[in-house]
Amino acid sequence: MSPVIFEIGPFALRWYGLMYVAAVLAGVWLVKREAVRKGMPITPDEVMNFGLLVMFAGILGGRIYYVLFNWDFYRTALWEVFAVWHGGLAIHGGLIGGVLAGYLYLRNHAVSTWEFADAVAPAIMLGQVFGRFGNFMNGDAHGVPTSMPWGVEFPMTSIAGREFPGQATHPVMIYELLLNLVWFFILRRLRLTNHKPGFIFCLYFVLYSFGRAAVSGFRADSLWFGPLRAAYLASAVLILVFGAIIVRWRMWEREE
Repeated sequence: MSPVIFEIGPFALRWYGLMYVAAVLAGVWLVKREAVRKGMPITPDEVMNFGLLVMFAGILGGRIYYVLFNWDFYRTALWEVFAVWHGGLAIHGGLIGGVLAGYLYLRNHAVSTWEFADAVAPAIMLGQVFGRFGNFMNGDAHGVPTSMPWGVEFPMTSIAGREFPGQATHPVMIYELLLNLVWFFILRRLRLTNHKPGFIFCLYFVLYSFGRAAVSGFRADSLWFGPLRAAYLASAVLILVFGAIIVRWRMWEREE
């Protein structure tokens, strides 16, 4: 496998970048359809602007988060801070950046923030499906060595291949891709049910966090917060916070 789809002179089309574009286009399409279905006061152009803003804020937040947790390396190689094609975008940082940017954008629009967030949540999950496929083709966000028959040996040109040359590793990108695909279909199904605004958005964080915690033990490139994997800590916080919001306001109940 190769992270590059094709090259023409100095131009190289990479799976990593293509998956980001695909994620935004698919996500915007889904949100537009849901906005029309629910009669939200927001135009297709505004949805596209929202999607682009959230994408760039998510990339920025994800990169800052990753760099901060690996500052011992980046402080001696500052030029690598901008080399996102080498890997190094943390999803939790991306969520922080994307949610903050999205909230600020919606403050200037008449649409209900919670209602619009419910429309966006399945699109985010689908975007993460595309993103994990990009990680797989890029050979980053990789797993530890395994003797399981479905282990994947990545080429030496990839991060996984350089860390574990000649060894098969857990394809954790595919594990998470499949889990996210299941969560996506669940969230898409729930949009057709009657519940309080914000339920799908909050449930997104709970479901994703359970899935991320489940696969993180197989990751070889985990970020650490002291003796704990940062993903475990972040997942626990998100489950507790958004789970408490769901229970406190009984968000699964029918909206009056």
